[in-house]
Amino acid sequence: MELLLTRTYLPFGTNGEIKLNNVHICFCIELPWKQNKKEVSCIPEGRYLMRRRCSEHFGWHFELLEVPSRALILMHPANNAQKELKGCLATVTEITGQGEGFGSKESFNKLKVLLYPVMNQGEDVWLRIEECIESIYWRRENGLWRNYPSGKAA
Repeated sequence: MELLLTRTYLPFGTNGEIKLNNVHICFCIELPWKQNKKEVSCIPEGRYLMRRRCSEHFGWHFELLEVPSRALILMHPANNAQKELKGCLATVTEITGQGEGFGSKESFNKLKVLLYPVMNQGEDVWLRIEECIESIYWRRENGLWRNYPSGKAA
């Protein structure tokens, strides 16, 4: 199984969308791109094997393996990349700003329900990360940040 995370790089955070077979699963927030510097940058684009991991702090979550020049890159709940992430990725239900969102626990549980059965059957789960090919225009609408392809509001 392969998930696709398409990103939009912004000055104060990285916003993205995770899809499976071109179907929206959730949004994703990360730190801004700062040349892959540990604890202050999102990770490089690429294809990463995901595995389940458990810690006292996060409980069950995911780890991305073989990230260049990085270790312990996790995917776990968080709603503010600047305050809660150190290079990790967080799922959110809605984007509310640059590297900010809400509904992280709900969207993360949705992802776990989708991926754990696949992993339990021994199938590999990959996350492919790419820059969004088409221009994504993020604008505030009713207090939320919405994305519109090619800068056109729906």
